[in-house]
Amino acid sequence: MRELWIVAQEEYRTRVRQRSFLLGILAIPLLIIVSAGVSILVSLGRTDSRPVGYVDQAGVLAAAVAPAPEEGEDPLETRTYADPAAARAALDAGAIQAYYVLPADYLESRQVDLYYQERGPSIATQNEFGRFIRANLLVGEPLGTRPWVLEGPELKILSADGTRDWSSANIASVILPYLVGFFFFFAVMSCSGYMLEAVTDEKENRTIEIMATSMTPEQLVGGKALGLMGVALTQVAIWIAAVVVAILIAAPFVPFLQNVQVPWGLAAVFALFFLPSFTLINGMIIAIGGAVPDHRQGQQISGILNMLFVLPMLLSAIVFVDPDSPVLVALTFFPTTSMLTIVLRWGMTVIPFWHLAVSWVLLTAAAGLSVWAAARIFRQGMLRYGQALNLREVLAGLRARRGQSA
Repeated sequence: MRELWIVAQEEYRTRVRQRSFLLGILAIPLLIIVSAGVSILVSLGRTDSRPVGYVDQAGVLAAAVAPAPEEGEDPLETRTYADPAAARAALDAGAIQAYYVLPADYLESRQVDLYYQERGPSIATQNEFGRFIRANLLVGEPLGTRPWVLEGPELKILSADGTRDWSSANIASVILPYLVGFFFFFAVMSCSGYMLEAVTDEKENRTIEIMATSMTPEQLVGGKALGLMGVALTQVAIWIAAVVVAILIAAPFVPFLQNVQVPWGLAAVFALFFLPSFTLINGMIIAIGGAVPDHRQGQQISGILNMLFVLPMLLSAIVFVDPDSPVLVALTFFPTTSMLTIVLRWGMTVIPFWHLAVSWVLLTAAAGLSVWAAARIFRQGMLRYGQALNLREVLAGLRARRGQSA
């Protein structure tokens, strides 16, 4: 065990000190924070406190009833003009940011014309003016029914067992699974590259022969896998921290982010499936590194292997249309795709508990098998400098007893 932890610590320190790791691990947080900053700047740049004018040729806005502003929005100031020429003059003078014209046949055509100069009013302003029109159309209706028509129904989707719900207040529960999926995608791509490099470089440099005299292949493989999983956890922790910081910075300026709720169920599923998923890919990459003669050939094979783990991202359209389709259910049980499939389905449907349990058992078993097979293949190929293992030699290595080489 001591040798295993020594290898794990050394592998972790070696990788996190590399310039490529630092650049890669900081690139995504910087991108997230920059995106949040751009969103804030765009939000602030779109803010125009000037009034909005309108010309009511249909006579539906005579009462000029202003509805209560939506939460987080400033009340909309409107100004009425007798004709389009007067409204145009106010627009040219900069007194208003834009003006609407309701033609005489508005009640039949429902057409409203919007005029502005360089930049139109924000979507929030346009929506607020739409509420202004609806409020005035409801002047003759009972006071109690007006808010219902203005706001519309609040749709809340509940699962049959009552364990899950979706609404506009927690729409983040649909978006966050995709963010988690992208994090897993990038972590898989980067970690597989580190692991392949860690194995093939030592084979090419012949240092593996020296290491083999002081520890077993299982200790060497296990130590490298632990070290690389530590690197992956460091990546994910930094990325999650960057997302949290970005949300905290942008929330005061973006009303949508103020309603973000932490999906603890998704966090628990991610924690439960993350380690066996990374153990599985590490074992498979170590097996590839032990079987190929150099890093270049290993990259070609690992690139194909990575697609087995990120395949659900390519099927995102099916997740939206039918998250319980037989294809996605099958991918839920397949070890290489189970983690990402479950994460993506989580925001769109209720996954039965037995799906999660069976998937986790199969994934854990596959992860253990991959480490066992990787150690055997690694032992079979570690002393074959510049030579690749063929299928017969790989199978012979799997059948060989501990301490023997076929």
